[in-house]
Amino acid sequence: MAGKWNDKAQQCRKEMTMTHAQIPMQEITHILLDMDGTLLDLYFDDYFWGHHVPEKYAEKHNIPLGGAREQLYAKYKSHEKTLNWCDIDFWSRELHLDIPALKEQVRHLIDVHPHVIDFLKLMRKQGKKIFLLTNAHFKAVEIKFRKTQIGEYFDEVLSSFHVGHPKEDIAFWHKAEDKLRFDKEQSLFIDDTEDVLKTAKKYGIRHLLFKAKASSMSEPKKTEHFPVIHDFRELMQENC
Repeated sequence: MAGKWNDKAQQCRKEMTMTHAQIPMQEITHILLDMDGTLLDLYFDDYFWGHHVPEKYAEKHNIPLGGAREQLYAKYKSHEKTLNWCDIDFWSRELHLDIPALKEQVRHLIDVHPHVIDFLKLMRKQGKKIFLLTNAHFKAVEIKFRKTQIGEYFDEVLSSFHVGHPKEDIAFWHKAEDKLRFDKEQSLFIDDTEDVLKTAKKYGIRHLLFKAKASSMSEPKKTEHFPVIHDFRELMQENC
């Protein structure tokens, strides 16, 4: 029993060291934010690519839904961590579907995570620069901005399609710093993808947070490598 208690206590200490509390928000001058899963509910994207596109693909090619999903998931997998992964023009050509039009059909599912707007307003009030760094295609960003109206809170938006590299590529970060002129030592970057955070860490971004609650319909994701935030209210409380 004592051994189990010690193990549990050790795990609790480990979890405590991986919270957002170690981020010195008063020292942060630049806020770097991912979009899908971090600011916006990933449920829209999960539903779109996992359900809506397979249904339309099955209808167009007159195949069973299960077969459509199998084909599509194989195609998706083959383009992970590349610009094609988020290039909706590429997927329109590849699948012979109008992907932007299909997104518009289910745009009512696009939603902002709780307390995101309040957080963005607070950061602006404190005079911090706010940059959106996303792998999303321009057209996808436009659709989501139109639905959520969050675009007004950013000093600048930088898509992987602006720089020619996904965020998982170290080259993205070189070009991002050249363009945005953020201070790596005084920047906070928040993302829901570990591989992206690992690349940002390798580049030298000092303060990193993993957004665990990416989708409102899924359990929070886990990480052993980065401090975690579930809700932006946590960072706002730290600023009180």
